[in-house]
Amino acid sequence: MVFVGFLLAFWIRFDSGLIPAAAGAHLPASLFSYWKLLVLGTVILFFGLVSKEMYRPGDLLHPEQIRERLLSVLFVGLFSLLGFSLIAKTTPSISRTFVLCAFGYVLLTVYGWRALLSRILQHPALARRLRQRLVCVGWTPEACRIHRSLLEDSRASVDFIGYIRTEKVSEVASSCGSYALGDLDELAAILEREAVDVLALVDECMPHGEVMRVVNLCEREQVEFKMVPPFFEVLVSGLRPGMIGALPVLALEGLPLDRYMNLLVKRAVDVLGAVVGLVLSLPLVIIFGALVRWESPGPIVYRQVRMGLHGALFHMIKLRSMRPDAEERNGPQWAQENDPRRLRIGAFMRKWNIDEVPQFWNVLKGDMSLVGPRPERPELIKGFKCQVPHYNSRHISRPGLTGWAQVNGWRGNTSLEERIRHDIWYLENWTLWLDLRIMVMTLLGHKNAY
Repeated sequence: MVFVGFLLAFWIRFDSGLIPAAAGAHLPASLFSYWKLLVLGTVILFFGLVSKEMYRPGDLLHPEQIRERLLSVLFVGLFSLLGFSLIAKTTPSISRTFVLCAFGYVLLTVYGWRALLSRILQHPALARRLRQRLVCVGWTPEACRIHRSLLEDSRASVDFIGYIRTEKVSEVASSCGSYALGDLDELAAILEREAVDVLALVDECMPHGEVMRVVNLCEREQVEFKMVPPFFEVLVSGLRPGMIGALPVLALEGLPLDRYMNLLVKRAVDVLGAVVGLVLSLPLVIIFGALVRWESPGPIVYRQVRMGLHGALFHMIKLRSMRPDAEERNGPQWAQENDPRRLRIGAFMRKWNIDEVPQFWNVLKGDMSLVGPRPERPELIKGFKCQVPHYNSRHISRPGLTGWAQVNGWRGNTSLEERIRHDIWYLENWTLWLDLRIMVMTLLGHKNAY
């Protein structure tokens, strides 16, 4: 597909007549005179794709997961090819317009092929043969979550078969619709009867001897063994093997936003987006500020203390959307549907996130990011951090003007646990493309915007 992309780029640049040649430019007489550069470019990009782990089996069903890596490989690989041609003074020299065309066409052929292959592999007859068969040992809320996610994902590469009863089987087993395959003593027979490919141990209370028996049985029967970490309910994608003295351990590190280059890219996008946002939103601030003042005497802009990166406090700026005395009676609280404290124009502003546009200034200052977990008030956090596990994990990054939880409807008076789960997922899976996707979803949707 890389080579096909190069051929299309060659045809567009040199043979189609769609791109006129520059005055004095020396064009290749034929494709044959260019073939060495095409082969070299294909080899460079192939090894780039390998180095970016573009051939992991899980990516075959999810082509969208390769977009950022593919763009990175194309940028570096084609720049390297152009640099080699200039340094080595190849004959004919490579055309910069051809390199630009190659970027687009190789992206089209490689990504298009991956998307087509994904559709082929999702055909029911083929998918049944290719999916791995999974059983769980024990049953916990985590196992129930695995089961549900596999049922909801039509492109899952794993089929859930059932669970093995252990001493700890919670009530969620029956409510989750799963079924028991037998007891732990029958494990060997179950693995053979059900043709199991993957076994996931979810019962963290099993004695060490029983765990080792399961591990050894899986090794003997060539069944892949996995274990749901009992002590890390969030941020598990950051677990990395390490050593303390001579003892191997799992350490929590390596989240995407721990990498300096990712932080640099995210901050650059924030600054650019904040400048553009401030310029474009200025008419909105003027118009809706005037409407707020006309409906309700008092300040137009509302400054509120929020908690940001690593627990630092800052003043978040909003257009006022509620009455000045909104919190005098009941104190700080979340907005609810049909909240009586809202102004008439405030309801419209909150629905379309217009009250948030002054926060582009917070983004430019560095208090916030365009995308991230939404910042909360310190007086509310005092209760949340004790009631909701992992609540303060969301403060390892700058809070966002919008976030993954918000675009999925988890805002206002909704489940705090689901909101935190979405925030943690965002931190584990951050990419620039995810940020751009969230921005677009914010512009198009307004779920639970009270």
